[in-house]
Amino acid sequence: MSNGSSITQFLLLAFADTQELQLLHFWLFLGTYLAALLGNGLIITAIACDHRLHTPMYFFLLNLSLLDLGSISTTVPKAMANSLWDTRDISYAGCAAQLFLFLFLFGAEYSLLTVMAYDRYVAICNPLHYGILLGSTACVHVAAAAWASGFLTALLHTANTLSLPLCHGNAVDQFFCEIPQILKLSCSDSDYLREVGFLLVGACLAFGCFVFIVLSYVEIFRAVLRIPSEQGRHKAFSTCLPHVAVVSLFVSTGIFAYLKPPSISSPALNLVVAVLYAVVPPAVNPLIYSMRNQELKDALKKVIQSVVSQHQ
Repeated sequence: MSNGSSITQFLLLAFADTQELQLLHFWLFLGTYLAALLGNGLIITAIACDHRLHTPMYFFLLNLSLLDLGSISTTVPKAMANSLWDTRDISYAGCAAQLFLFLFLFGAEYSLLTVMAYDRYVAICNPLHYGILLGSTACVHVAAAAWASGFLTALLHTANTLSLPLCHGNAVDQFFCEIPQILKLSCSDSDYLREVGFLLVGACLAFGCFVFIVLSYVEIFRAVLRIPSEQGRHKAFSTCLPHVAVVSLFVSTGIFAYLKPPSISSPALNLVVAVLYAVVPPAVNPLIYSMRNQELKDALKKVIQSVVSQHQ
């Protein structure tokens, strides 16, 4: 294959060699996918329906749940279909769409997590100006900026990656299309280095966001520890710790996926790591956020009770 235009489909990495193990992966992915749909769907419904949750923190959480639903729906259904029908193929257009959507939603989610750290910083360290700095208009603007940053980043990387001439076959060593695996198929060193340069710029921006999140939480925890009442400290921690847990899961799995030493890289390990950063977080984020948040627990109970009563 001399270039990308001659490729009509890519071959994704199979989870297993036997049909029985393929079906096992299908059921595991189906359970994870349904858990993500249920958990994020309940959070979106609870926040939308309960007026007490119409605050900046929950507005950003609603956006996070939407991004989680989108990101897991980009990768898992195709992997489930391939496992069920024992195939590996994905069309060129399907691969391009998967590449773009995953980058878009992944980038927007990281930007949103940065915004959520700023929200907690203002709420705890500068509460008197919270309504001014994060009013309804400001919240819409920063959320839109997070989505827009993910969109523009994805557009740049997808267009640049798919413009590369590909001459090393069409087998992608991953269960979904992602930039590092597509780059391995490139036969142009200059174009390859150009995309690597774009990725390094993106990594620097991501590192800047990470530093901002860390510094925000250093100030937050210093402020929380100065709160005189134990109840006040507990309430402040209950709104911060879930976000810290989500950021830690998101960043640690992403860093390991893209920065692990080549010496330990293998198709099986790449597959496991990809599941950890692309599939697990959208499924467990709703659980993390609802565990220590009593307001969200109460709203979720109301939604579940309402659904149950309607079916009785």
